[in-house]
Amino acid sequence: MELSPRFLGIDYGTKRIGLAISDENRTLAFPKEILLNSKDTFSKLEEIIKEENIGEIVVGESVDFRGHLNALSARIEVFILELKEKFNLPVHKQKEFLTSVEARKAGSTKKSLRQSQVHSKIKQIKSGRIDASAAALILQRYLDKRNKSEK
Repeated sequence: MELSPRFLGIDYGTKRIGLAISDENRTLAFPKEILLNSKDTFSKLEEIIKEENIGEIVVGESVDFRGHLNALSARIEVFILELKEKFNLPVHKQKEFLTSVEARKAGSTKKSLRQSQVHSKIKQIKSGRIDASAAALILQRYLDKRNKSEK
């Protein structure tokens, strides 16, 4: 039995690129990992696309508080063109607005943490896990919209 191709969600940043993948049913998004935005980015993406059976890509479209494209938008457009050219997969855009802020809030907690949890939380934040969580939010919004329109 062949599994349905998954979606890859991308939160593009000039320093880091957050990645998320969908489940096989294409209904839920999960943080995957963070890549440093470097000359190796596309070779690492290629590995993930093959390993995870990716069939479509969703990239966060950066907008300002009024919903207009911002300074990062042009770089994202170039990135999307490169994705299409290198991988020949459908690439969709999903407006992202404050997804990193939302991911930070979701990762924070009001309850007190044990010392080991504090250390783990600090490592998680330093490693940029927020970027992967933001990618998951972007992908989840796209999947929700897509699945709602198919019903």
